[in-house]
Amino acid sequence: MPVITGFTSESMSFRRRAMVLTGLLLAGLCHAAPLNYTIPDTQPEIASGYQAKPGWLTQKYAVAAANPLATDAGRQVLAAGGTAMDAAVAVQMVLGLVEPQSSGIGGGAFLLYGKGQQVSAYDGREVAPARVNERLFLTADGKPMAFNDAVVGGRSVGVPGVVPMLEMAHKAEGRLPWADLFKPAIMLAEHGFPVSPRLYALLKADPFLKQDPVAAAYFYQPDGDPHPVGFILKNQPYADALRLIAAKGRLVMQTGPIAKAMVAKVQGHPTNPGTLSLSDLANYRPVKREAFCSDYQAKAHEYRICGFPPPSSGAIAIAQILGMLSHTPARDIPLPQAGAEAGLPTAEWLHDYTEASRLAFADRAKYLGDPDFVSPPGGSWYALVAPDYLAARAKLIGENSMSTALPGQLGTETVALGIAAAQPEYGTSHISIIDAEGHALSMTTTVEAQFGARQMVNPFGKGVGGFLLNNQLTDFNFVPNDDAGLPTANRVQPGKRPRSSMSPTLVYDKQNGQVVVNTGSPGGALIIHFTAKTLYGMLNWGLDAQSAINLPNFGATGTPVLLETGRFPVGTLDWLKAHGHEVKEIEMTSGLQAIGRTANGLSGGADPRREGVVMGE
Repeated sequence: MPVITGFTSESMSFRRRAMVLTGLLLAGLCHAAPLNYTIPDTQPEIASGYQAKPGWLTQKYAVAAANPLATDAGRQVLAAGGTAMDAAVAVQMVLGLVEPQSSGIGGGAFLLYGKGQQVSAYDGREVAPARVNERLFLTADGKPMAFNDAVVGGRSVGVPGVVPMLEMAHKAEGRLPWADLFKPAIMLAEHGFPVSPRLYALLKADPFLKQDPVAAAYFYQPDGDPHPVGFILKNQPYADALRLIAAKGRLVMQTGPIAKAMVAKVQGHPTNPGTLSLSDLANYRPVKREAFCSDYQAKAHEYRICGFPPPSSGAIAIAQILGMLSHTPARDIPLPQAGAEAGLPTAEWLHDYTEASRLAFADRAKYLGDPDFVSPPGGSWYALVAPDYLAARAKLIGENSMSTALPGQLGTETVALGIAAAQPEYGTSHISIIDAEGHALSMTTTVEAQFGARQMVNPFGKGVGGFLLNNQLTDFNFVPNDDAGLPTANRVQPGKRPRSSMSPTLVYDKQNGQVVVNTGSPGGALIIHFTAKTLYGMLNWGLDAQSAINLPNFGATGTPVLLETGRFPVGTLDWLKAHGHEVKEIEMTSGLQAIGRTANGLSGGADPRREGVVMGE
């Protein structure tokens, strides 16, 4: 395979490199599924095929990302002596070009950075504009809007945060010049990249994106069909925007022509305008938070699992699920090695897992929200994972399904909170990196739904292309109060960050202090389950990263048990139904990336349900 040395600008070798890497998608690592797609209510992005991944073993460093071109950009940075933080900037900028359906500079991200045993949490989550109110997603008669009616247009766009956050984190953790990290993405945007099977499949299936004239001109042919797989797609407006960000930093996303173009796009939508303003952009600030770290024991080994604190619900929910399972028969159930369930979680294990999940999601629905607006129950978020509390919650798990769960009672609440109704959650991509010095970065990044608000900004009004805006505000509860009239923790409020399920995770061996697992996934609310599955597989069942990712997906956010279509034997479904579970098989399109530390080096894995790969040395 041709290799780019450093950041070459020679266009033909760069084009050949892009074509070879895309060949990984066209001939082995991913393939397109038939195009009669529907978009399930519970899934952020459609399925686009399943192709087995080999798993990867490296010695010095590793990068795992959702597209080979993005992974290679990170590999280039690490090969040039950059840190995991440097590599993440390069990876994100390429993802925004080649995987625009999932993340980009018009969105937000949560980033965990482990340096030794010190873990920093950089919050680049979008915030609600100053002029929104709690009725943002209610119709004139007080009913919640249909989800897509709320998403498509300017109404759902939050203040983007990923670029300001990356600049903050790079100043603290980066080594290479900021401007150099944009070169791979700029060259790909100018010289073109081949449309991948997954991008084509999502463009084909999406009914809303082509309604935006800027997006239609870029992604689609005159007859309305998307550009075919392998078509060389160029995006000069995106390259121009990146050049400006590379030269001047985050301020160009908050003031000046790019900021003005975003505001004009949001406020000027003909049927569903939003309130994003120049002052909203100028006032945005990323936040450095304390990581949420909790102790966990698996196979008599002690670990420290670190994730993102509120406004993410991921780390708390995962710690709750794993902690409750430790008090159930599930803790002693191995992964079967023979029979119909060989290599699959058993029905009995799934029962305990999904019951614990319902309890965790009940707490999430009541208590979790932006910590600048919501006080933690019992005075600390750690009260939700206290050993005595989890042991008491686990006692609610019996032989048959509880179907629905109520939140636990913890201390005296500062404000009486209602229980939020379930609603769709979408989006995202995930990046895991470990550099040559052992620094670990886990970042989940998003524009929320596939293609976000379906609004493309061409910031300078020249050429074809640009970048997409998020629809992150639809992560707030549409209905601000519950049936009893109590306000919900995650209701819309000006300047507030919407609750998230994003779960970037770093696991430390408490004995030697090393990072042993680096993982995360896209998938809306199911991110919590995808990540928990991978952690359990690696820590409890001793699987390598790829094998843990390959496990079938499963979970429960409410009453139904969700199982990945066609991955479990009939006997498993029958057992669950006999024990009171409603069972629903769906496509569960995770996009897991994981890197594990083993005696032989770094074991990397990428989800066979998407296009990711791992690269390193």
